[in-house]
Amino acid sequence: MRCGYSMSRYLAFDLGAESGRATLGTLEGQKLTLEELHRFPNTPVRVFSALFWDTLRLWQEIRDGLSVAGRERRIRLDGIGVDTWGVDFALVGQDGNLIENPRHYRDARTNGVMEAVLEVVPREEIFAHTGIQFMRINTLYQLYAMRRAGSRALAFARTLLMMPDLFNYWLTGVGKSEATIASTSQFYNPRLERWAVELFDQLLLPKTILPELVQPGTRVGPMQAEVAEACGLGTTPVYATGCHDTASAVAAVPASGDNWCYISSGTWSLMGVELDAPVIDARTLSLNLTNEIGVGGKTRLLKNIAGLWLVQECRRAWALAGKEYSYEELAAMAADAPTLSGILDPDAFLEPGEMPAKIAAHCRAMGQKPPDSVAATVRTILESLALRYREVLESLETLLGRRLEIIHIVGGGSRNRILNQLVSDATNRTVIAGPSEATTIGNVLVQAIGAGELTGLAEAREIVRQSVTLDTFTPKRTSDWEAAYEKFRSITGRG
Repeated sequence: MRCGYSMSRYLAFDLGAESGRATLGTLEGQKLTLEELHRFPNTPVRVFSALFWDTLRLWQEIRDGLSVAGRERRIRLDGIGVDTWGVDFALVGQDGNLIENPRHYRDARTNGVMEAVLEVVPREEIFAHTGIQFMRINTLYQLYAMRRAGSRALAFARTLLMMPDLFNYWLTGVGKSEATIASTSQFYNPRLERWAVELFDQLLLPKTILPELVQPGTRVGPMQAEVAEACGLGTTPVYATGCHDTASAVAAVPASGDNWCYISSGTWSLMGVELDAPVIDARTLSLNLTNEIGVGGKTRLLKNIAGLWLVQECRRAWALAGKEYSYEELAAMAADAPTLSGILDPDAFLEPGEMPAKIAAHCRAMGQKPPDSVAATVRTILESLALRYREVLESLETLLGRRLEIIHIVGGGSRNRILNQLVSDATNRTVIAGPSEATTIGNVLVQAIGAGELTGLAEAREIVRQSVTLDTFTPKRTSDWEAAYEKFRSITGRG
């Protein structure tokens, strides 16, 4: 455990679905405090039919965040770490520069590609190598889409870097891939802790582009001299933190014991458990669960669920129609809306645009009356998410052979009190909500572990418990949810 009251400061860059942030984390004794230094938008850019990362602007925003810390605030940093969502990547050429701008996972180029891959390599074989759930957004299908299209970028690439790896490369000049983000690709082998090069051979993908792998908490290197001088920070170390944002978020779950599961709640909902080793067998495959690498040698056995992105897309559509609502207003409206008036499958909605209309069409197709108001639409989304969480909870308990008593909800969605209560009611479990800044907290604490300041996950989680206020929700109304759950299972075809 940390002793005394020494103080250290780490800068965490978290690139989320709507915005990116540079946050200063200060560790003093057994307490962590956060201060946001710089916030910036992070939205994809559409050119014709393609959807791209706004990569160079984001790099400038990272430099601006560093300059706030170094030039404006004159802070001496003990470390820097970058996290993003999974699956997206960049290709770097022989000259060390980007070959083309990285695509966003919601780009339509992967439509039908997963099915084409499965005609070459059976589903069971891919899962045996990777233990990853099948989603058309996975890096494997993005790469195969490029090969099928005869991509010159893929032909001339020297190195593939996942997005946080790319920013670490630009910060340090060292191009390596951190294991938690690599494991989202569906060509990482979690049992052998290496790339699943066999899949590249079978799919005629160039395995020479796969970089060296490092574990979360690894010191990638000092900041490049040019960046350090421009930002006024000196030779600050850069750490490969839990570079997958969910890995960092799960590292900050304030749990103890083994009777809990987590939901990292935000644009996506990632629901799972933390284990000592991957579970790769026929049962896991049939449940379409995924084994991703966690911090401290752990495996995150989880399910990716389409989360509050549905609300975000509805809010955007309403704003385009001239009706601006804050998330707090939408949550308050949903709290007063009729209960369980409509049910939908949250995972049926992947591509952006016209979300309220898509939800209405989905309800009609399922023989239900569409939501007739903004409040009813949001309520339908939140209740359907709660039902989906119950379904995934049952899958996890079936696989583990034991009951999970506590659901920890972390991330931005943990601030949605109506959703937290709906989850408790739908699952008949205790819900502990918080911290809302789990990803940033985890990013900072994994850097501190890498720096040798913390001993590991147990100490990091104790610091979380001492540093944040948590909210507890217990079931209030469960009788109405049984019929709703049966209807949900019928609608999704998983009953």
